[in-house]
Amino acid sequence: MARAAAAALAPNLRVRERDAQAELEALEGLAAWAGRYTPNVALACGAAGPQGLLLEVSGSLKLFGSTAAIATGLAQGAAEMGYTASPAAAPTAHGAWLLARAGSPSPCLELSDLSRRLQPLPVEILDCGSRTLATLEAVGVRTLGEVLTLPRAGLARRFGQALCDELDRALGTRPDPRVFFAPPERFHAGLELPSEVRDAGALVFALQRLIVQLGGFLAARDGGVQRLRIELFHKETSTDVEIGLVRPGRDIEHFSLLVREKLSALSLKQPVRRIALAADDILAIAPENLDLLDQTFKRPGDWHGLIERLRARLGNYAVSGLATGEAHRPEAAWHVAEPGERSPAPGFGTRPLWLLPQPKRLEAVGSLPLCDGPLALLAGPERIESGWWDGHDATRDYYVARAGTESLLWVYRERDPAKAHWYLHGIFG
Repeated sequence: MARAAAAALAPNLRVRERDAQAELEALEGLAAWAGRYTPNVALACGAAGPQGLLLEVSGSLKLFGSTAAIATGLAQGAAEMGYTASPAAAPTAHGAWLLARAGSPSPCLELSDLSRRLQPLPVEILDCGSRTLATLEAVGVRTLGEVLTLPRAGLARRFGQALCDELDRALGTRPDPRVFFAPPERFHAGLELPSEVRDAGALVFALQRLIVQLGGFLAARDGGVQRLRIELFHKETSTDVEIGLVRPGRDIEHFSLLVREKLSALSLKQPVRRIALAADDILAIAPENLDLLDQTFKRPGDWHGLIERLRARLGNYAVSGLATGEAHRPEAAWHVAEPGERSPAPGFGTRPLWLLPQPKRLEAVGSLPLCDGPLALLAGPERIESGWWDGHDATRDYYVARAGTESLLWVYRERDPAKAHWYLHGIFG
């Protein structure tokens, strides 16, 4: 229909120019996602360019169970990414393509049954050009079955050999080689927003589509990511938001949770017009051994997920782990580390869990220190002489002491005669 005629019928009609490049990018993104079902994915190209996807799934049926299960997964996944899919299955690639274009969801599993399934389909699903379709309609041919009943020589002479070749590819009597899609090494997908968004929390729904696409991409690559980057595009500038994980993963529900936590704490300085999700480093995921017993008999703590949620809300540097160091001075025997980082077991004596930021000087009566009364020295001394090389020389005798409240303290006395005082350095409990 001409634009002027359409505007006359619908004065409020909004017209958008077709963007073939954006369509191709969207289709390639879907092809990378569909690789979770099979590595053999091809773009179905017609006269107007790429129009759909073809998946060779014979090697995947044992894993997913049936073509119907794969078709259901394709339709549901496409819906989660904001698309409407029309899946179909057939023994030939072009036969499946014609069934999909006609909206015939029932799978055709036998080649002998394919001709019967194709016969009632309308000729409009053929990719033979508008002139050929108009000529077929002019002679009263409405279905593929009616085309197949026409004399082959006359059909080729009047409508061209391309129409006969297309029918032969659909029926499996002519080879139909395909070039499979090669997914990119890195993931990057974007989405144009229908209107400007001023609240970061409102971007979660749109980002969910990109997260689903990322999940399929990672499943196809059998990998995971440890860092995600969200790109928010404004009128003239852009904002990058990074999300880090403790270990590589590809759980899209967990990704969604981290994105929601991160954006809930983000304040937008400018409205967002377009969003993108990127993962630059695809990492291998070590397979996990499954338990023989049911998980109901165990209650493991998902501390990785907790740390990632806290980091998404508070920042990567707000949540860290602790590791031991090869130093005998208590204040130098630990350092900040990544959560889960393993460190060698300390080779020195018993240490309290809680150290004071600065040792607290204690009064003494005779040879005994005071802390809410005289302390009873239970164990010690443990002599530490260290740190002369970095200017923080320590010469101390440490004791485990019991206070009048029955709490256990870690105290020491300086061995230097010039400052021979007692100090409280830690608390056991």
